[in-house]
Amino acid sequence: MKETSLALSLSLLGFMMAVIWGGPFIRMLKHFKIGKLIRVEGPQRHMTKMGTPTMGGLMIILPVLFITVLLNFVSLVGVNLFGNDVFIPLLTLVLFGILGGIDDWEGIRGPRKQLGMRARTKFIIQVILALAIAFVLRYFLNVPQLIWPGVNQIINLDPFYIPIAAFMIVGMSNAVNFTDGLDGLAGLITATALTAYGAIAIMQGQDTVARFCFTLVGAIFGFLWFNVHPANLFMGDTGSLALGAVLAVVALMTGQWLLLPIIAIIPVAIAVSVILQISYFKLTKGKRLFKMAPLQHHFELLGWSETQVVQRFWLIGLLFAIIGIAVTLA
Repeated sequence: MKETSLALSLSLLGFMMAVIWGGPFIRMLKHFKIGKLIRVEGPQRHMTKMGTPTMGGLMIILPVLFITVLLNFVSLVGVNLFGNDVFIPLLTLVLFGILGGIDDWEGIRGPRKQLGMRARTKFIIQVILALAIAFVLRYFLNVPQLIWPGVNQIINLDPFYIPIAAFMIVGMSNAVNFTDGLDGLAGLITATALTAYGAIAIMQGQDTVARFCFTLVGAIFGFLWFNVHPANLFMGDTGSLALGAVLAVVALMTGQWLLLPIIAIIPVAIAVSVILQISYFKLTKGKRLFKMAPLQHHFELLGWSETQVVQRFWLIGLLFAIIGIAVTLA
C-alpha cells in the first residue's frame, strides 16, 4: 500500500509539472512558429490542424527528467525514491526524444518539409540505440530475460536476448509513432499501457520501475490536458518515438514482455495495419487493403468521428491492459 501511494504521488507531481509549464511552452512554440505541417494525402478534415504547435513530447520528457534526477539527489541524504536502474528507461526516453525532435525539426524547418528525417537514417539510429540499451539491460542490470506469463518462471534466452530486446524497442517505438495522429490517441494508449506495467512492477517488487512508470503517466496526463480534441498541441515524433521505446524497455525490465502485444494491442494492431497495407499494395500492384493506413485513418474514412476513434481504441486498449495484468496474476 505504501508503494502504491508513493507511485500515485509521483504521478500527481508529474501531472502538475506538465500542466503548469504547458501554457508557457505552447506560447513559446507559437512564437517561434513550430507548427505541424499536414500532408495532403491524409484525411481532409485534418487540414484544419495545420500550424498547431508540435514537439509536445518535450512537455512529457522534461518534467520526468527533472523529477527523476532531483529525487535521485535526495538519495544522498538517505531517502531512496529511485534506484540507479531508473537511468536506463530515463536515458531511453531522452535519447529517443532527441531523435524524434530532430525528425520533427527537419519536417518543419529542414530541407525535407512535411517529410522529416529519411526513414532509413532514422531506422538505423533506432537500431543502434536499441542494441546499446539491450546490452545494458542484459549485462549491467541483469534483468529477468523472460518471465513466462502465469508460471512466473524465468527463462534464459542467451544468445537471443539482445536482438529480441532491440527488436522490441525499435518495433514499439515505431508502433506508437504510427499510433500518433489523432488528438489524444497516442497519449491515452501509452499512459494505459504504462499504468499496466507499473502495476505489474509493483506486484513483482520492482519499486523503481513502478515509480518511473507512474511519474511518466502523470506527465502524459498533463500533456493530454492540452492534447485532447481539439488539440492545442501535438506530441510529434519527439514524444511518440520516446514513449514507444520506453514502454518496451519497461516491459523488458519486468521480464513480462511477452504480454506487450496484449497490453499494447492498439499500437501493435496499427503497426501491423501499415505492414499489411504496404505488402498488399506491392503484391497487387496498386490495390489497397484498407481505405488508408495507419488503421485509425481507415475508420475515419468509414465515417467515425475523430473522437469516436480515439475513445473506442482507448476502451479496447484499456480492456486488453486489464487482461494483461490478470494474466500475470494467474
